[in-house]
Amino acid sequence: MNNKKQQDRAIFLSFCIEQYAKAKSMAAEDVVNLFEQYGIAEHFCEFYDVLHTQGGQWLIEEIDKMINERRK
Repeated sequence: MNNKKQQDRAIFLSFCIEQYAKAKSMAAEDVVNLFEQYGIAEHFCEFYDVLHTQGGQWLIEEIDKMINERRK
């Protein structure tokens, strides 16, 4: 993967973390830990091409859905 693609994914992931932290009134560090625990970061990087076109509210709902499914 070239540097531009890696940078785009990092920026997108940072955006997701910030949006989720804001929506859930959480510290960014706690969101990072949550994403790591449930494999959210990997999923969002893997499917970046599709996911980065979605809006902030949809992303938050998608993250919630993924966490709930993976908690089971």
